Amino acid sequence: MIVCEKLTRRFDEHVAVDRLDLAIPAGEICAFLGPNGAGKSTTLKMLTGLLAPSEGTATVGGVDTAKDPIAVRRMCGTVPENLGLFDSLTVLEHLRLTGDVWGIDRKETWRRSAELLEALALTHGAHTFASDCSHGMRKKTALAMALLPNPRVLFLDEPFEGVDPVASKTIRDLLVTLAARGVTVFLTSHMLGIVEGIARRIVFIRGGVKVWDSPIGELPKDLETHYFNLVEAPVKRELTWLGSGR
Repeated sequence: MIVCEKLTRRFDEHVAVDRLDLAIPAGEICAFLGPNGAGKSTTLKMLTGLLAPSEGTATVGGVDTAKDPIAVRRMCGTVPENLGLFDSLTVLEHLRLTGDVWGIDRKETWRRSAELLEALALTHGAHTFASDCSHGMRKKTALAMALLPNPRVLFLDEPFEGVDPVASKTIRDLLVTLAARGVTVFLTSHMLGIVEGIARRIVFIRGGVKVWDSPIGELPKDLETHYFNLVEAPVKRELTWLGSGR
């Protein structure tokens, strides 16, 4: 479903993504992990047709993302880093706008909207303006918008960041259900404990270079330990003045 071959993106002299190879089959949840600045968001932008590669190719559902980005977007749902919401629209208005943009019948849009609001525990906030929503509500609104057109592929940038435990569990369960129905999920996250519970494939990227790619069952250690060993070790600095009084 998602295939990258030597995918590369340069910004002047800086190589943000360097010859990335990927092959993600349909119905798989792939976690694309790495530190800030590793190239995760740049990769997502290339996979969704928002950014052309400098070299190499990326295809989604057999469609080249650089040659036909509109066709790629028609089969994908995306939750971008900035969520892409309009402060002056309510949660429900976002969903109805999404239905109009996708050309979905109005009655079908209303039906799907009602079900999504219930599934994501947004019914009580359906008429809340985005400007007044909590970060968690905004995140779930963006996810509902991505799901409403019934996409074949979901691209999610930090879907668990800033949401409460109940919302996190709701989103996790929903993603697992979607994957079981054949939807491919490609997500970035820093929440390693959550990722370990749902992802079937783990990919690490560091400095634009892929440094690990395997089914989660082939990790030599637990995800957090392997990440720290291979990608980015936590800083250890003794602060002797803390807790010692004045």
